[in-house]
Amino acid sequence: MPQTNSEDYANARKLGMREYRRCVMMGKSPYPSVLDDIAHISDVLAEVPVGLVEIPLDLVAGTKTAGRTTAFAANFMPILKESTEFAYKWAALYSAQLDEGIRDPIKAYEYMGKFYVMEGNKRVSVSKYVGLSSIMADVTRVLPRRNGEKENRIYYEFLDFYKVCPMYGITFTQEGSYRKFARELGVDLKTPWPEDLMQEVRAGYANFVKLYSAKGGDKLELSAGDAFLVYLNFYPIGSLVDDASSLLSSRIERLWDEFQTENIDGAISLVEHPEDMKTKSGGILDALRLGGPSYSQEHPLRVAFIYDKNPDDSRWIYGHELGRLKMMDYFEGTVDAVRFDNCGTSESLAKAIDAAAADEDGLVFTTSPTMMQQTVRAAIHYPRIKFLNCSINLSSQAVRTYYVRMYEAKFILGALAATEAKNHKIGYLADYPIYGCIANINAFAIGAAMIDPQVKIYLDWSTKKGADWKAHFASEGISIVSGPDMIIPRNPSREYGLYRYEEDGRITNLAAPVWDWGKYYEEIIRTVLEGTWDRAGKGEALNYWWGISSGVIDVIVSEHMSYYSKKLYYTLKEGISRETLSIFGGELRSQEGVIQKDGFVEQTNEQIIEMNWLNDNVIGAIPDASELIPGAVDAVTVAGVKDTESV
Repeated sequence: MPQTNSEDYANARKLGMREYRRCVMMGKSPYPSVLDDIAHISDVLAEVPVGLVEIPLDLVAGTKTAGRTTAFAANFMPILKESTEFAYKWAALYSAQLDEGIRDPIKAYEYMGKFYVMEGNKRVSVSKYVGLSSIMADVTRVLPRRNGEKENRIYYEFLDFYKVCPMYGITFTQEGSYRKFARELGVDLKTPWPEDLMQEVRAGYANFVKLYSAKGGDKLELSAGDAFLVYLNFYPIGSLVDDASSLLSSRIERLWDEFQTENIDGAISLVEHPEDMKTKSGGILDALRLGGPSYSQEHPLRVAFIYDKNPDDSRWIYGHELGRLKMMDYFEGTVDAVRFDNCGTSESLAKAIDAAAADEDGLVFTTSPTMMQQTVRAAIHYPRIKFLNCSINLSSQAVRTYYVRMYEAKFILGALAATEAKNHKIGYLADYPIYGCIANINAFAIGAAMIDPQVKIYLDWSTKKGADWKAHFASEGISIVSGPDMIIPRNPSREYGLYRYEEDGRITNLAAPVWDWGKYYEEIIRTVLEGTWDRAGKGEALNYWWGISSGVIDVIVSEHMSYYSKKLYYTLKEGISRETLSIFGGELRSQEGVIQKDGFVEQTNEQIIEMNWLNDNVIGAIPDASELIPGAVDAVTVAGVKDTESV
C-alpha cells in the first residue's frame, strides 16, 4: 500500500477524528448523511436537472449513496489512516489544488436545500480543508412532494426564489421571508432579477456573513439569512458593498437586540391587562425607589402622535385623535401631546419623527401597521425616545406594539345581530385581511350562531377592487349589517356599527363598538410618568393587547333594541370580562372542516391573532392581495394573514 507523509492529510484527519468523537458523544452518526436513507421514494416527486452551478460548501451535507461514506467524518474531513491508498489520493488531490486548483466539477444531488455528493467526495473534502466557500457542481434536484410541513413550505418558497434568482446559499427559517427579501430589494418572485442585482446580493451577503459571524452570530440559533433580512429592514443592500467594514460592524452591533428577537422565532410577549404592566415592571413602589424623571405642568412629558392620514378623513385616525385629546385632559398639562397628520409615506413619516426628536419628545406613537418598519428604523436611530406602534404580531424589541381584542366586542355584536335578523342572514363588511381581522369575523359569526344556529354571515370587503357591497347585500335580501366601527367626520353616515335597513330606506342604528384609545394611552403613558417603563419587556418584543375587561373596548346598545337584547349584552360582557365565557373554546369548524375538536381548550392568543380560516357559517372568502386596492395592499404586505400576501 503506498505511503504518504502529508502533514496536511494528518492535520485534516485530526479535524475529522475530532468531529467523529464529538458526534459519537452526542449520540449522532459520525459520518456524512446519506441521501438515499433520507429521501424515500414515496417522498420524492421527481428528479430535475439543474445544471452546472456554484454551490456553497457549507450546504454540502452528505453523500448520495452509502459507498465511501465511512472514509469521512460528518464534516467531510478524512478519518482513514495515513497508510491507506485513500490518504495517498487525498494528499495528491490536495497538492493539485495548491498548484492549479480543482477544475473538474463534482456531481451532486440537491434535496431540501442541502447537497449530497455522488462523485467528488475527496474534492469536497480538500476544498473544505483549504477554506474554500464554494465549489462547482453538476446538480440534480430531488423534488419533494408537498406535505404541508413548515420546512416543506419554506422550501417551495425557495424554489420560487430560485426561478428568478438562481442562487444557493441564502436560506431563511420563516415562511414568507423570500417574499420579504424580494420586497426589500424592490423586485418580486415572478420576474427574473437583473444580473447586476444578483451580483450585488452575492457580494453583500458574503460580506454580511463574515461580519455577522465575527460578532458572534454563529452562536445564535438565528440563521445568517434571517439576520441578513433583519439588516435589510434598516439599511440597503448596497451599503454592504460600499460602506466600510467598521461602519457595518457598528450597525450589526446596534441591531443585535433585533437579531435576538428574531432568534426566538419572532415571539411576542403579550400584556393582556393594564395591571400586568405593574407585575412585569416590579410594581410602582419599586420603581419609585429607583428614581426617574420628574414631570409636571412646568416640565411636561412631551409625546408625539403620528398619523398616516387626517382625522377628518379617516375613521381609524379619528378614533386615535379622540384618544389623544382625552388623555391630555386626564393628565391636566403633565403631558403635552402633539400630532402629525398625513404621514403616509416613508419620507413624511421620517420627517415627522425627526421633528419629534428635535422637539425632545420622549414618547412617539405611530398609529398604523404600515408605519412599523420605519418606526423600528427610527428607534434604532433615536434610542433615547420610546416608540410604540399600533399593530399586532409585528415583533421588535426596539418598538412596543399595542392593539385591542376587538373580537370580544364583535362576538357580542354577532349575538345581538342574530336577535334582529328575521331571515337568518346578516351582512358583515370587513376592511383589511390583516392580523386580528379574521378573528373579528369568526367571533361575530360564532356569536350569531349561538343565538340562531341557522344564521349565515355574508362577508364582503370594502377594500376589494370594484367592491359594491351594498348591492351585494341587497341582492341577498340582507337588512341587518355590521359595518365600519366609526363614522368619518368629514363625511358622516349612519352606516356604522350594527344597523338595519328599513323598508322605507331609513337606517336604524342598533349597536356599535366603542374604542377608548384615551384609556389605552393613559395607562401606557402612566408607566413613563411613574418611571416603570424600563422595567418591562427586557429582552422581549412587547405587545399591549387589551380587551373588554380593561375598559379599552365596549359595545353600546341603542334604545331601538329590546330589553332582552340589552340583557343578552350584559350577560355576554360579564362572561368575557370574568373570563368565564370562551369565544374560541370547544369545537370550531371552518368552511373546510373541523379546526378544533369538542372538549379542547380555548385557542391560544397566537392562534387567534394569526387566524386565516373562516367559520363554517360565513359566506365569502379572504381576498388575496392582488384583489385589493393599492392602499390595502400596503397594509396586507406588512401585516397580512398567511396566504393573503402576493408579490
